[in-house]
Amino acid sequence: MTKKILIVGGGLAGTIIANGLCRQLTKQIKSGDVAITMLGTSDQHMYQPGLLYIPFGKMREAELFRDQRKVLDKRVPYFIDPAKNIDTDKKEVTTDSGKTYTYDYLVLATGSRIMPQSIPGMAESAHWFYDLEGARKMRSALDDFEGGKIVVNVNVPHKCPVAPLEITFMLYDYLTEKGVMDKTEITYTYPIGRLHGLEPVALWAQPEMDKFGIKYETFFNTKEVDPDNKTITSEEGETLSYDMLVTIPPHSGAEVISSSGLGDGGWVPTDKKKLLMDGTTDIFVCGDTTNIPISKAGSTAHFEADVVIDNLTSILTENRWARDYDGKVYCFIETGMDEGTYVWFNYTTPPNPGPPSQMIHWFKLAYNRLYWLSARGLL
Repeated sequence: MTKKILIVGGGLAGTIIANGLCRQLTKQIKSGDVAITMLGTSDQHMYQPGLLYIPFGKMREAELFRDQRKVLDKRVPYFIDPAKNIDTDKKEVTTDSGKTYTYDYLVLATGSRIMPQSIPGMAESAHWFYDLEGARKMRSALDDFEGGKIVVNVNVPHKCPVAPLEITFMLYDYLTEKGVMDKTEITYTYPIGRLHGLEPVALWAQPEMDKFGIKYETFFNTKEVDPDNKTITSEEGETLSYDMLVTIPPHSGAEVISSSGLGDGGWVPTDKKKLLMDGTTDIFVCGDTTNIPISKAGSTAHFEADVVIDNLTSILTENRWARDYDGKVYCFIETGMDEGTYVWFNYTTPPNPGPPSQMIHWFKLAYNRLYWLSARGLL
């Protein structure tokens, strides 16, 4: 009897898993012993980290997109039919169109979404780069900006943990090159008592900000934004004025996860080593969808996806577990327009950012071009 693998989510994690399984299970797919199906929300696959460059005119919009059907192995049926309900007891997923898909193994790779509307006034007055529309608006605002107060406001949870630092340092370089940094004040806010959730990264970032004269406010948990008076206020009672507000908006998981009762906030309770939904042996969780307290980043999704591929393949061919996920994450950090550094870490080894260099910046730009090989599972 055919073993059915259903992948819910057509982003990086789901796509790598589908492509990797097709290579590992070629014989089983050809014989009909295994079938893989994917449910997604769009016919386009977006390179989301590229959105960081759009506000500065450093990447063209067209470079962010490929036809999902061309990125995905042709042996995987792909349906643009978002999941509406997931019934783990019946082992079936119902979609917006009313169709029902059954499975033997389910992969949840439903990602995350920005929620600026969850903070009063934020959606009306803030700029962000986490979707194309927001990146476009921020690009226009920067084109017109001639100096003043910029607040870079960080909210949690959010994906790409180093993005708040990247946008701050890139803003400094961009405005310096534009010739208006001498008329500009940048203030960075973070919700806990340091500049980043990872202490070694925070310790690295503080002297970097001091060097450039970037101000910062910690213990700043956003309460509301006043678009008329151009102020942002924290739960702690601090109010900052701004001429331009750049926010890292809070994120939540996919609505289908919450509405199906699989996890609070759209995050699925996940065994951090097995990448199985807690209490199950047939539901794998990957990428932003997990509630694992590590970085929600593309590299996380990639390393997790490789583990899911190995374990599903081993289960189906050898009836055994292959390996655990060790928490590995690797992130490039743009420290301006022409320099960068990186961090890597796992569950047992903390990050240790090195000094920025132009070479690492170019490595980052090179990876931007190689992303599509990564999505195909070839890198």
